[in-house]
Amino acid sequence: MAIPRPGTDEYTPYYGRYIEKVGGSDALAPLMTQRDATARFLATVPEARASYRYAPGKWSLREIIGHLSDTERIFSYRMLRIARGDETPLAGFDENVYVPAAGFARRSLADVAAEFTAVRDATIALTRSLDDAAAARHGSANGQPISARALAWIIAGHELHHLEVIGEKYLAK
Repeated sequence: MAIPRPGTDEYTPYYGRYIEKVGGSDALAPLMTQRDATARFLATVPEARASYRYAPGKWSLREIIGHLSDTERIFSYRMLRIARGDETPLAGFDENVYVPAAGFARRSLADVAAEFTAVRDATIALTRSLDDAAAARHGSANGQPISARALAWIIAGHELHHLEVIGEKYLAK
């Protein structure tokens, strides 16, 4: 089942910056392509580089990958709840609390990368399971309206955003 691009009434303008990064007309294709491409990319990053921070107070490369997993889990959970017709408003989260609490620094980059792949596999399975009606359902997360399908696109775009940051700020030197 294809997950078509959401209309602009299905997400807040803040998330448009992520959705716009994703090409194509079906969210499932980039989610699957990214899974393998990101795994291959992360396998080329030396472990010594995984702790690099381009400025004081910024996350390490390893922490960015951990953040991707945490955020994808939360957004996939939102997608599940909304797609299943749960109308309960869903809480927001503070990534700046999650990252230090996760302890990514004590883990290898390979371990954090493997977790990301496992999370993406679960996201792909959930996204594949959605029919048109479930994908189009709307709910509320962090006090804002959102559709299940928009969340799939946001997940893909959020990853692209952070991979661009990694390329520009972490590996360009």
